Amino acid sequence: MSRIGKLPISIPAGVTVNYDNDSHVCTVKGPKGELSQWIDPSIKFINADGHISFEIDENSPVNVKQKQAFHGLYRSLVHNMVVGVSAGYTKVLELVGVGYRVSNQGNLIEFALGYTHPIFIQLPKEIKVETKSERNQNPILTLESCDKQLLGLVCAKIRSFRKPEPYKGKGILFKGEVIRRKSGKSASAK
Repeated sequence: MSRIGKLPISIPAGVTVNYDNDSHVCTVKGPKGELSQWIDPSIKFINADGHISFEIDENSPVNVKQKQAFHGLYRSLVHNMVVGVSAGYTKVLELVGVGYRVSNQGNLIEFALGYTHPIFIQLPKEIKVETKSERNQNPILTLESCDKQLLGLVCAKIRSFRKPEPYKGKGILFKGEVIRRKSGKSASAK
């Protein structure tokens, strides 16, 4: 049994959770947005007394190990949806490097990352973006969304433009991330 799958999810005020038994889709609505997730039929969805819980359907033809994996997986996905529509998720990225800049017009972001050309990326409408550039400070990019999976995917895509490197510590980093530094070439010993 999954220890994560056994944990109940409490539903905060202002959040509604619906489950369709025919299509096996869980829909979560809240002040920050609306999300939906398909749940495998081998997992039973139970919504009672302001709590959501999941149980393994013993009569399902799926093998036992797969059912146990699904148990924790779908509990985590629904929990992330409930937290997302009630509180939301925020990721803060910092651009470390000489001449690195970022600006946005709506959801279109323009990066200057030391290449010969600027890089543009159009974000999905579910993500709110804010850029901040101050004198003698690294540019900051703040992304906010109710969908944790989408936010992580977009952050990974943005980081891929300039991955943090260990020699000078330059690149696109999460705020507060520490890069393990390497020493460069050292003089040969005599």
